[in-house]
Amino acid sequence: MLFDRDGTLVKDVPYNGDPDLVDPMPGAAACIAALRRSGLKLGVVTNQSAVGRGMISYEQMEIVNMRIERLIGVFDTWKVCPHAPWDGCDCRKPAPRLIQAAATTLRVEPAECLVVGDNLSDLQAAQAAGACGVLLGESADHPSIKALEELMSPALTQV
Repeated sequence: MLFDRDGTLVKDVPYNGDPDLVDPMPGAAACIAALRRSGLKLGVVTNQSAVGRGMISYEQMEIVNMRIERLIGVFDTWKVCPHAPWDGCDCRKPAPRLIQAAATTLRVEPAECLVVGDNLSDLQAAQAAGACGVLLGESADHPSIKALEELMSPALTQV
């Protein structure tokens, strides 16, 4: 299972380079703990253009990611696109590369991955990689998209 970072695992603080500003989304830690107990492999796939824009360093971003793990739980892999949107890289979502790389690290096929995010680019990246995508928040109001709460039924959280 792969998660976007900002707006999915933690509240979105634009271009955050300050670990003290990390604020987990309600229920994120419990969700990650339940998924971990169930034996699922977990990863994060995230665009972090603040690095490419020169607003924060790669090291600052890594410190923020470490803070997220301290608050929410450890992930098996982190795949990050640090490039600015105009850099023309091949890893920035909606391109599939982050998801493909995470799947390779986790030793699963992309088709075995569920990608959870809050932005249309998360869903597009999942589809491009051959994975299943789920959108949360305001982006998830399309009737064909299930909210994570539906997927995390009481039965699953007790696994």
